[in-house]
Amino acid sequence: MSLTDMKGKIWMDGTFVDWRDAKVHVLTHALHYGTGVFEGVRCYATDRGPAIFRLKDHTERLFQSAKIIGLDIPFSVAELNEVQQELIRINALDSAYIRPLAYLGAEGLGLTTKNLQTHVMIAAWSWGAYLGADALQQGVRVMVSSFTRHHINSMMCKAKVGGNYVNSVLARGEAERLGMDEAILLDTNGFVAEGSGENIFIVRDGQLYTPTAASVLEGLTKAAVIQLAEEELGLTVLAKPITRDELYIADEVFFTGTAVELTSVREIDGRPIADGQPGAITKALQQVYFDQVMGRRSEHPEWLTFV
Repeated sequence: MSLTDMKGKIWMDGTFVDWRDAKVHVLTHALHYGTGVFEGVRCYATDRGPAIFRLKDHTERLFQSAKIIGLDIPFSVAELNEVQQELIRINALDSAYIRPLAYLGAEGLGLTTKNLQTHVMIAAWSWGAYLGADALQQGVRVMVSSFTRHHINSMMCKAKVGGNYVNSVLARGEAERLGMDEAILLDTNGFVAEGSGENIFIVRDGQLYTPTAASVLEGLTKAAVIQLAEEELGLTVLAKPITRDELYIADEVFFTGTAVELTSVREIDGRPIADGQPGAITKALQQVYFDQVMGRRSEHPEWLTFV
C-alpha cells in the first residue's frame, strides 16, 4: 500500500487531518530545494502500553536542526511532544515510526527564504525492520559507496536537513543496484563516516570503536548504545578515525539508528566480517537495547515516554 493511501490522522500546522487529505502545494519550497528538517522517532509496544523512545531528545534535535538552517518553528517542544503522543492514541498504534517535519512552504519560490513560512507536520504509522525482516537476526551485506559524505562546509552535517539526504539516496540506490542491503560512506578525507542513514561501530579485540568524522550525525540511538555498552557490558567506547581497511579486518561491525535500531553488518565489499555471523558483543548489545526500548528494564526511565 502506498503511504498516500493509508488510514488515520496526520497533524499539520496545528490541525489533525485525514491521512488522505494531508497535502501540500507543488510549489512548496522544500519540495524544490530540500529546505526542511526532520526527525525519525520509534514508539515501541511494551507491557505498559506504547512507549516513545527518547521523545524529548528527538524533538529538541528537530529544533536544533531548524536553528542551524534558519527555520523558526512556530510551536514549542512541549507542544510537538504532545502531538506525537496524541497521534499514537488517535491512530490506535501499539508500535510506530513517527516522522516530524518542519519545512518552508509555497509562499514564494527561488533561492531566497525571505517571507517564507515554516510549516510543521507529524505523521505516525506502523513500520517494521528497516533493512528487512531477517536483518536483525542475520545481519546485512553492505558496500563502501563511491559517493562521499558531505564536506562539513558544503552542507550542515549536524542537522537532519532533507536536502542533505540526496547524498544518502544516491549511496543507498547504488548499493541496492549492486545487490547489497546498505552503503557505508567515507568522508572527504577518506575515513569512515556512517551508513546512508545510520551510525556505525566496529569491534576489534574486545574494544568498541566509532568514527570521529566531522560529517557524522550525532545519533541519539548511537549515544544510547554507547551508554548501555559502558554501563551494562563494561566496555570502553573509543571514538577515532577509522579507515576502510579496518572495516574488513574488524571482529564485528554494526549499525545503529532509529530506523535500523541495532543491526549487524555481516559482509562489506564481498568480504565476510569474521565468520560472517553477528558477533557476541553485537548480540549482547542488541539484547540490552531491545530490553530497554521495550520497557523490560527499569534503568533509564527518562528514555521512555509512555502514551
